[in-house]
Amino acid sequence: MLAVIKTGGKQYKVSPKDKIKVEKLDVEEGKEIVFDEVLLVEKSNKVEVGDPFVKGAKVTGKVLSQDKAKKITILKYKPKTRERKKTGHRQSYTEVEILSIDTE
Repeated sequence: MLAVIKTGGKQYKVSPKDKIKVEKLDVEEGKEIVFDEVLLVEKSNKVEVGDPFVKGAKVTGKVLSQDKAKKITILKYKPKTRERKKTGHRQSYTEVEILSIDTE
């Protein structure tokens, strides 16, 4: 069983028991979350494509953690004036374990 869901402006290919990192969601750790924006469902070699979403399909997941990714370094340099700026960024994410894919 396989599904393609949309969350946080991105698309994710998921199947049950998968662990994915998505853009930060406002859900507490340990709570369940339902993704209604399902773009594609594949069940027993039968593919159902939505227009834009599959009607009656939903993906249920459990929030494992709210965390931040590794720090990335951003360097800006202007050559003639030798101006330098160094900053860092840590992107927040939510780790979700997919429990089930349901279709009606």
